[in-house]
Amino acid sequence: MTSEVAPKSMLSRVFNGAKQLAIMLVIFTLFSAALDLWRSRDIPTDNLPDLQAMTLNGNGVDVLAMSYQEPVLVYFWGTWCPVCSFVSPSVDIMATHYSVVTVAMNSGNNEKLAKYLAHKEYDFKVVNDEKGQLSHDWSVNVTPTLMVIKDGELQYYTSGFTSLPGMWWRMLLA
Repeated sequence: MTSEVAPKSMLSRVFNGAKQLAIMLVIFTLFSAALDLWRSRDIPTDNLPDLQAMTLNGNGVDVLAMSYQEPVLVYFWGTWCPVCSFVSPSVDIMATHYSVVTVAMNSGNNEKLAKYLAHKEYDFKVVNDEKGQLSHDWSVNVTPTLMVIKDGELQYYTSGFTSLPGMWWRMLLA
C-alpha cells in the first residue's frame, strides 16, 4: 500500500522561508546589539571629550554645543577603511537631513583628503584627524564608528557596517 504525501503549497513554502528569515534577522540584530555594547564599554556616555575643530572647508564645529540643538551623528572613518567605503555614502545622505560631523582618521594631509572627498563626491563635514588624536581621545579603535550625541550625551554607538535605515532609526530615537 502506497501513501502519497500532498506537496506543500507554494504559499506554505514562502511562509516558512519568511519565518526562517525573520528568525535569522532577530538573532543577527541581537548579536549585533550585544557586540556594540561590548565594544562601547570603555566609552563614557556623559562627560564626552571635546570635539571642537576646523573642518576641511575652514568652518568651525563644536559637536557638544551642536548636540543641544539637535542630535548629531559623529562618524569616525578612514580613506583606507574598506567597510567605510560602503558606509560613507549613507552618511553622506544623512548629512543632507541631519547634523553630521565626520572625523577622517589617519587619512593623510588635508590636500590628499580633499581630493579623496572630491573624487567620491562626498559633501559631509570632515575634520581631518591626521595623527589620530581625536579618535584616541574618543576611545575609537574600530572603523567605521558611528555615535549619536544628544544634549551632550552619547545616545547610540555602533561600529562596523551600519545601514542607512540603522542610522535613520538611531537619529530618530535620540
